[in-house]
Amino acid sequence: MAQYILRRLALLLPLLLGVSLLLFVLTHLIPADPARLIAGEHAGPEQVAAVRKAFGLDRPLPQQYLIYLAKLTRGDLGVSMRTSSDVGSDLREYFPATLELTGAAMIATIAIGVPLGLVAAIGRGGPLDLLAQLVSLSGLSFPIFFFGLILQLVFSRWLDWFPLAGRLATGNLAPAHITGLYVVDALLTGDFATLRSALVHLALPTLTLALALLALEVRMTRSTMLEVLSQDYMRTAWAKGLVPFTVYIRHGLRNALIPIVTVMGLHANALLGGVFLVEVIFAWPGLGLYSVEGILALDYSAIMGTALLLTLVFVLVNLAVDLTYAVLDPRIRY
Repeated sequence: MAQYILRRLALLLPLLLGVSLLLFVLTHLIPADPARLIAGEHAGPEQVAAVRKAFGLDRPLPQQYLIYLAKLTRGDLGVSMRTSSDVGSDLREYFPATLELTGAAMIATIAIGVPLGLVAAIGRGGPLDLLAQLVSLSGLSFPIFFFGLILQLVFSRWLDWFPLAGRLATGNLAPAHITGLYVVDALLTGDFATLRSALVHLALPTLTLALALLALEVRMTRSTMLEVLSQDYMRTAWAKGLVPFTVYIRHGLRNALIPIVTVMGLHANALLGGVFLVEVIFAWPGLGLYSVEGILALDYSAIMGTALLLTLVFVLVNLAVDLTYAVLDPRIRY
């Protein structure tokens, strides 16, 4: 197991190198001048040239890339041309908001999707099964931004139950920084007013992300459980007179978890993609919004820093999923 983990981590360096090279080439192929965007449309040639020199954009592209790699080995992700701040500092500021949102969406997806798929499989053909299939069909039929806009319209504009955007109400200060996750920090510091504000602001973005993923979670849980329920060991469990909870959870769901965990790993990766749209729709101050603003401003350092961080997260999530297989099924060894 340890050797497998080391092999996977050893692949991380060439992967990050390849991603950085690909992104560097793609971003510099865009037919636009970031120095002009930063200097402003009324800036003269001298001002644009000064901006270009300040950020090293006047150097040959191979030299720019080698300088970036040299800085990267020291943990320096460069300076954002848009915020004039260190990209590493920006990522540390924005990533906790994205982590909080994706974590909440993942918990909601599992908490709703797995039980709904389980109940649908047990009551195959019944009302709950039809409800589960309706949820799945709806989730597959509509894009994620559609869910976000509908939820904003209904629950923010019409019913006024939840705030339209942001992470905290205007009158609430951020809790003392411990983890950067407002819900967790508010709990740890006992700041329940901020906790309530953080939860109500988190609700709609979380639901938007979760609705987009529930379809696959429900379908996978249902189909896997139907296959497990037809196995001989399930009939043996019933013949022993075991209670339904033991049969369905201990003998049924436990043996269906491998495909479900695989889907959860895919969900985690999909969440980091979908969060870009959700953060823009809800003005959520996270990595997605930071990235979109960086792309619009052709902020090379911000784009590459964000992409490298997401690549690292993808690799670690997939590694965690693989290791979970061995925990769930001792027959799996690496």
